Amino acid sequence: MDQQTVARVAALARLDLHDAQKKMLETQLTDIIGFVEQLSEINTDNITPLSSVVDSELPLRKDEVTDGQKKEDVLANNPEENEDFYVVTKIIE
Repeated sequence: MDQQTVARVAALARLDLHDAQKKMLETQLTDIIGFVEQLSEINTDNITPLSSVVDSELPLRKDEVTDGQKKEDVLANNPEENEDFYVVTKIIE
């Protein structure tokens, strides 16, 4: 990582950095890139990819279309209904 790259990244991020800040950012970005390079050296040939670090499965259910069987609960929130439908006040003439 060099000063020109840091200046370009700062410009892309719309950051106005002083020279001391650019030098500090150069050091930090170099350390980050070095850490990522260390990770690429690790042999992961026999490692199974993880989607989560927790070994659990979500319970599955049948994918069925239902009305939710909550008609009374839903209509209870409505001040007015007509044949099991909401009555909505007309707002556009």
